[in-house]
Amino acid sequence: MITVVGGGFAGVEAAWAAATRGQRVVLYEMRPVRMTPAHTTDSFAELVCSNSFKSKLSTSPAGQLKAEMSALGSIVLEIAERHSVPAGEALAVDRAKFAEDITRTIADHPLIEVRREEFQPEDVDTAIQNGPLILATGPLTSPELSEALAGWIGRKHLYFYDAVSPTVTVESIDFNIAFRESRYGKGDGQDYINCPFEKDSYLNFVRELVNAERAPIHAFEAGGKRDADPNELEGQLLEKIKYFSGCTPIEAIAEKGERSLAFGNFKPVGLTDPRTGRRPYAALQLRPENKEGTLYSLVASQTRLKWGEQKRIFQMVPGLENAEFVRYGVIHRNTYVEAPTALDDRLQVVQKPGVFLSGQLTGVEGYVESAAIGILSGLHAVAQLGGFELPLPSRATAYGGLISHLRDPIEREFAPMNVNWGLFPDPPEPMRDKGLKRAYKIEKANEGLQEWIELLRDAGIIGRDAS
Repeated sequence: MITVVGGGFAGVEAAWAAATRGQRVVLYEMRPVRMTPAHTTDSFAELVCSNSFKSKLSTSPAGQLKAEMSALGSIVLEIAERHSVPAGEALAVDRAKFAEDITRTIADHPLIEVRREEFQPEDVDTAIQNGPLILATGPLTSPELSEALAGWIGRKHLYFYDAVSPTVTVESIDFNIAFRESRYGKGDGQDYINCPFEKDSYLNFVRELVNAERAPIHAFEAGGKRDADPNELEGQLLEKIKYFSGCTPIEAIAEKGERSLAFGNFKPVGLTDPRTGRRPYAALQLRPENKEGTLYSLVASQTRLKWGEQKRIFQMVPGLENAEFVRYGVIHRNTYVEAPTALDDRLQVVQKPGVFLSGQLTGVEGYVESAAIGILSGLHAVAQLGGFELPLPSRATAYGGLISHLRDPIEREFAPMNVNWGLFPDPPEPMRDKGLKRAYKIEKANEGLQEWIELLRDAGIIGRDAS
């Protein structure tokens, strides 16, 4: 028997993946017995934010991930197509009909037993005596389960809030302006990319930053009531962010004085701009987000600006005028673990064998990504019951890219990531044409997918008719 906790995108996919492969599943969902601050119904896979599942284009990262999920039998994508609404190249759904259909389909499966009750930490050991346990409780995991997780993995490896800086592709950085150098020549001198400000460009950046539009704070993120005053919520949230992460939005720092960033987050000491031979007025640094060096995050640039404003403001930074953002900065409530240290290659908790994490708890971001990891969790549980190891996907695939993010040991501030071009390996020889480079990545991803499908067929995980 497989126990799945949580009826969100990851939980329903995990349950479906296991049940359709002949395994009995018990699926726990605490709603409506205990509601979360973000949900309004008791439906499975309730969409609490956007109704979009991003691009359907086969030439996009999101489209490639969908193709791989479909090959594994995704129930979320099947029902999403059934209730799709016009949204250009994106897959969007009628949120009410979609959630109702998911709920009905899961409940009607003869091998899935739905229990509308709260799963408690004291139930964990009993559950794993009967088989694998998959925790897919999402970004609003209950305090009780969060405490249990913290006990297994160490509190410093469990995050209750995102305080994340934006991330860009390295190929979109202008190295006619930006330069590689570590402060005072430490390390190999190539660890950081530096974007140098002159005084005028810096002051203009700060002026626009402090006047930019902030994203609203939801009551559940700050632990307040739904009708609480926004200013009160902001104070509550930032106090918690400070407590858990030691992070303050750069716009809040800039409001303290026009030179606050130049003496803090953007201090230029130990750097020399090769174009001028002198220290810049201020410098925004970027550090690698993966060992391949295809993604770089903006150091100490956590922000609560709206995403459109983030793009506008950060493209004012010298060297980032054409930056391609694969992840924007966020500051909000989101429970997840430091996957590279907390989980093994099967996304099983290292210190608690038999317990698998799934969805956003693992450190992925987004509906589709959470559902994708849900399928994988279900397959790992099936493999464990069958006494064999699940073949892992090629690094070239979208799945492989997400897993690489979760397992990459590079020193960084680990933060949730959605599928993006930077997660796909670059071609062995540099390509200047971005279109050709991306076409190469998709081609290799599809080749890797076909190889993975063959391995899964040989293992009996998918049927011979799957493609």
